[in-house]
Amino acid sequence: MPSVQEARERILSQVKTTPIETVALDDSLNRALAADILADGDYPPFDNSAVDGFALRAGDVSASSATLSVVADIPAGSAPTVVLQAGQAARIMTGAQTPQGADCVIPIEETDFNDQQAGTTPPKTVRIAKQMKPGENIRLRGTDMRAGDVVLKKGRTLKPQDLGLLATLGYADVSVHKKPRVALMSSGDELLEAGAPLEPGKIRDSNSHVLAAALAGAGAEVIRLGLAKDTRESVTALLDEAIHKKAGLILSSAGVSVGAFDFVKEAVETNGNLDFWKVNMRPGKPLAFGSYRGIPFIGLPGNPVSAFVGFEVFVRPTLQRMSGSMDGDRQRLRVRCAQKIESDGRESYLRARIESIDGVPSAFLAGHQGSGNLLSLVQADALLIIPAGVKCLPAGSETDAILL
Repeated sequence: MPSVQEARERILSQVKTTPIETVALDDSLNRALAADILADGDYPPFDNSAVDGFALRAGDVSASSATLSVVADIPAGSAPTVVLQAGQAARIMTGAQTPQGADCVIPIEETDFNDQQAGTTPPKTVRIAKQMKPGENIRLRGTDMRAGDVVLKKGRTLKPQDLGLLATLGYADVSVHKKPRVALMSSGDELLEAGAPLEPGKIRDSNSHVLAAALAGAGAEVIRLGLAKDTRESVTALLDEAIHKKAGLILSSAGVSVGAFDFVKEAVETNGNLDFWKVNMRPGKPLAFGSYRGIPFIGLPGNPVSAFVGFEVFVRPTLQRMSGSMDGDRQRLRVRCAQKIESDGRESYLRARIESIDGVPSAFLAGHQGSGNLLSLVQADALLIIPAGVKCLPAGSETDAILL
């Protein structure tokens, strides 16, 4: 059996990055940039006021007070033509370009002009009872970005704030990598749809819902194939449907173990190949990777927790590689074990809760660790990693945790 690291490397070496396409800005969220984004100029493009107030010359205000003539009114969006002289001020709004001659802005509430209603005309004079410093309350040109700066790097998965930056730079369309198209299936005669009443010997399918949500959250386009029966014909039909629908990756849960009715492994090998079908890990040992009719295939275990862990450890980084994302895996945190934790020597991913004890992140096991117990996964906020070869972590020892 390959180790977790070896299995990951073998999967990632055989998947390809999706092609590039241009999409509307508002459709680019969670997509990976296909090229670096450079600032096309200085931002802000001009000195502007950080407050509603009066632009003036700091040297005109003594340590006590000064009364200045108001010679202009500058709303946001206008280009001022006035040049302030000694003893003069201009009313100015937040974001408006500061006029020539001004080197500071005093907030309106720090003057004797208290009428702040919309539509109010500026006063003839304004009294300043505060000494000002040059540059106070002025946002200088280029303090956010300079022309030619690389502001977003190729491979970055775009966040909402990134879209705002792109809009600021004038991008109505963005070059990104296409979403990976992932065909998803579950297999097993015991499975019922979520809304079906329970029957003797049956369980409701949870994996397809967990995995579809996880795929969408990781930026994939999900093709739901449905449930396969425990027959060679049913499994093959869904796999062929994935090919027909032009999937870039096929993901299944269950059917890759050594059971008499586990036909997924056999169907894949008949029309493709398997690179491996076990990994030295817990939970999730029966995990398969190969290709079906030339399309990469990952077979996750059927137990819900095993399927989830397999997704986090193997499928998520695969989707990152396919989508062109250079972002890292989920955040890892060094934690202290708040209790004695035992394992069987395989690299293990145990459900845990992280709490701060005396300022130190500390891990407690969350519920029963059986691989079919979904509630304990709901109660967990991390996967605690027990390294390969370690059978016991005493209370107080440290290890890594993947934050969910």
